[in-house]
Amino acid sequence: MMFNDFELVAFAPTTQPEKAKTFYGETLGLKLEDDNPFAIVFRAGRTMLRIQKVKEFSPFPFTLLGWKVSDIKSIAQQLKDRGVALERFDGVEQDSLGIWLSPGGSKLGWFKDPDGNILSLTEFS
Repeated sequence: MMFNDFELVAFAPTTQPEKAKTFYGETLGLKLEDDNPFAIVFRAGRTMLRIQKVKEFSPFPFTLLGWKVSDIKSIAQQLKDRGVALERFDGVEQDSLGIWLSPGGSKLGWFKDPDGNILSLTEFS
């Protein structure tokens, strides 16, 4: 059995299913595939994203999900136009949109979903 031959399924928790459904579906533009008592299911490219409906959880203090993008400035501006600002971190030099240029030349930005999960954008160098 080789896992390289199977599609990856990603998971994220929510205690606010309606807000999560709006955020991932309308704000981020992911295709809604199902909304059932256990999860809201989206398609992100070839990856299934299951937003699990949970009673409680504490968001991780690090990135939960991320997207590889080709033009991070454009995507960051689109998020800003939709009311989602990139997060700012002490000690990390970020531009006016909140994008950090890594020592290796990749550009990164982080934002949060309605439950406080940290999501990222990366334009690889």
